[in-house]
Amino acid sequence: MNQRILLTGGTGFFGRALLRHFLSFGMASNTSVCVLSRDPQRFLNTYPEFANCEGIGFVQSDIEDHNSLPWDQTFTHVLHAATDSTAGPQLLPLQRFNQIVNGTAHILDLAVATGAKRFLLTSSGGIYGPQPSDLLSIPETWLGSPALDEVSTAYSQAKRAAEHLCTLYRVTHGLQTVVARCFAFVGPDLPLDVHFAIGNFIRDALFADIITVKGDGTPLRSYLDQRDLAHWLWTLLQYGHDGHAYNVGSDHLISIADLAFLVRDLLAPAKSVHILSEVDPLSSRNRYIPNIEKIRLMHDLHVTIGLEHSITSTADSHL
Repeated sequence: MNQRILLTGGTGFFGRALLRHFLSFGMASNTSVCVLSRDPQRFLNTYPEFANCEGIGFVQSDIEDHNSLPWDQTFTHVLHAATDSTAGPQLLPLQRFNQIVNGTAHILDLAVATGAKRFLLTSSGGIYGPQPSDLLSIPETWLGSPALDEVSTAYSQAKRAAEHLCTLYRVTHGLQTVVARCFAFVGPDLPLDVHFAIGNFIRDALFADIITVKGDGTPLRSYLDQRDLAHWLWTLLQYGHDGHAYNVGSDHLISIADLAFLVRDLLAPAKSVHILSEVDPLSSRNRYIPNIEKIRLMHDLHVTIGLEHSITSTADSHL
């Protein structure tokens, strides 16, 4: 069967990983990808390796502009990865909420109107709310949620609403919907100058005098390489079970302080690590670790790229 895949967010961190995976692993000759972008030419000028690639085409469009979408085309699959976690914090909370919810509704409408049978939403582990300190990793069955009365949770609330929209469209229109709840990632496309701790540490190791940890270093995190991320998302798009949500991330935990020292040891052994805050022995330890048994057992997906290799390859891409 010919597959024509619509990819939103194809020019961001997720999207570039997905496109590289598509090109590297030789997707079937009967498969093509249509990438939505607000400014395709600017993207292709910056990343010329994606220009003139067989099977990949670009359409100028904005998911928030209903009329700009390619209603005249036909698709079999939709991979909706358009929410920008990099620039998103620069928006007002209400703007960010509306961008995610309205954009998802538009792309779901497009999927139904253009004949798509399958829809993959990239959601977030943030939909679970704060992870209890005694919960080692968050399973998909965890019923926690972010606080409704805090504007800082707008991103997570919007992702929850987007997931519910998928359920509504699945029931109403028969669209097969799958949700990828994404956690934390690292890889060559990771920006080093935004709010991602691992990117900041790599930046400091490469270009600063010291590596700075802005907090006390105790939070626990895990990082999946963007190449594994791309493989997992393509697999879920094709084979994820209809109506299911899957955690997407690594379960190899590391504290933020240990991460800073690991980056130092790998990239700049002569530099020092400066942790700005003292540890509060009375505070509970912040955790953000997914349980990935479901995706491992149901789809045989595993972490194949170690954190050390991810760090060095990310650093190499910025030199």
